[in-house]
Amino acid sequence: MQYNMTDYDKEYAQFKWEVPEYFNFAGQVIDKWAQDPDKPAMLWVDDAGTEIKKTFADISRASRKLANVMAAEGIKQGDVVIVILPRNIEWWETFTACIRMGAVIAPGTTQLTSKDIEYRVNKSEAVCIVTNHEIAAKFEEVADKCPSIKTRIIIEEPRDGWIFYTDAVEAAPEQFETAKTRSDDNCIVYFTSGTTGFPKMALHTHASYPIGHQVTGRYWLDLKPDDLHWNVSDTGWAKAAWSSYFGPWNMGAAQFIHHTDRFDPQKTLELLSKYPVTTMCGAPTIYRMLVLQDLSAYKFPHLRHCVGAGEPLNPEIIDVWKKATGCIIRDGYGQTETVLLCGSFPCLEPRFGSMGKPTPGFHLAVIDEEGNELPAGTEGDIAVKVKPERPVGLFKEYWKEPEKTAATYRGDWYLTGDRAYVDQDGYFWFVGRADDVILTSGYRIGPFEVESALIEHPAVAESAVVASPDETRGEVVKAFIILAPGYSPSDELVRQLQEHVKKVTAPYKYPRKIEFVDALPKTVSGKIRRVELRDKEWGRG
Repeated sequence: MQYNMTDYDKEYAQFKWEVPEYFNFAGQVIDKWAQDPDKPAMLWVDDAGTEIKKTFADISRASRKLANVMAAEGIKQGDVVIVILPRNIEWWETFTACIRMGAVIAPGTTQLTSKDIEYRVNKSEAVCIVTNHEIAAKFEEVADKCPSIKTRIIIEEPRDGWIFYTDAVEAAPEQFETAKTRSDDNCIVYFTSGTTGFPKMALHTHASYPIGHQVTGRYWLDLKPDDLHWNVSDTGWAKAAWSSYFGPWNMGAAQFIHHTDRFDPQKTLELLSKYPVTTMCGAPTIYRMLVLQDLSAYKFPHLRHCVGAGEPLNPEIIDVWKKATGCIIRDGYGQTETVLLCGSFPCLEPRFGSMGKPTPGFHLAVIDEEGNELPAGTEGDIAVKVKPERPVGLFKEYWKEPEKTAATYRGDWYLTGDRAYVDQDGYFWFVGRADDVILTSGYRIGPFEVESALIEHPAVAESAVVASPDETRGEVVKAFIILAPGYSPSDELVRQLQEHVKKVTAPYKYPRKIEFVDALPKTVSGKIRRVELRDKEWGRG
């Protein structure tokens, strides 16, 4: 098989970012692929079995028409448009229309509450909201507190006081002159689902995200123009920009979209077997749920490449998936604030549990408190070199919060807020968030190592590990565990799990406390909120 990158060292050494003075993804990428009127952009299916195919020409046309609708409402370049939609085709059309006209997209997940929507609208001073009936009802509860919103657009069915998307787009003219957006103009703002405090606004420009994600699509997703790529992700968080928009469409790959209101592992496996999906991206939680199914009951004749991102993936999950599909799940690391910074690229020898090696175009390192690069095997802060040359793919700033932006830099480096070490061969190994490390009896324990060990036990479906107070040791490891089907909590099971962790990792890392739970607190993007569990343990919650 010929990969997009066959020689990592050579590619890394020779890579150069190319950024023109003006760039617009809709005009220069979508419209380029649309020159072939039959080139597929999307295969969309829903739970009722409806199938809709869209070409790049279809997406281009719909986006021009929608841009005319919004322009007629007075929306102009630089204005913020809140987009809260599930996996409806309109999400892709709206994204493209906003980019085309130079409006700033502020995506949100459908899990947002009225209070969340109010906060986002007012923080970003959004002038328009595009959404569905469920979210429209939530917005209307707080609409009187959101004075900046002048335009409301709704999909699927008409609603009083809202522009009906279908009718408006149908009636709008097709001709629209794409905005001449500078590479450093604002393009998209993500509210980051951090582990503490209110969300910050990570602001990206027309170069940083669209051009930056060329490396995501080319090197990590390994996409080609004839691929059909499935990203099992909510549209509301940055993973969708990575893998449901810029990554695949930079490469001219079509996307497989499953429109559903819940994740069903069996249905997902059925669709993977039925449709010619060649590449797949999912959060580790998705793969953990998939491997609990009987994978031998399914065939995956087209699948050639799988990736995981959001948090490191446990080696045993990778192993089970490989046996069933022939595909190694390749880990990738980045943030809402960045594109792909590090990955287990297809041409690299995989090291299960590792994040892989730095993405071409990025000087990634593990540094100490003074900003010095640390030697192999030494834990420190994951950082990106931004001086003398700032790489493409980094966010511009935390919008309207200069002090929070400044806090992310240490000398010549941008700090990700994560901890890792690099091995002798240059592979990065994730330890945890800078504030998640557990200190017990003088030892430093990264929660991920303990969670990885626990997930190997058949009784464990998912776990979260935090520090818990202890009179003797200061703090100890505590595990919150969701049991796999067929297992029940018991003192005997607690002992078994503790012994298992002692065997799999160093004995001092075992969880001295275990609590069985039905659910774990998560951010809207699906990451476990360890901070919530930790605060509860320490009486702060």
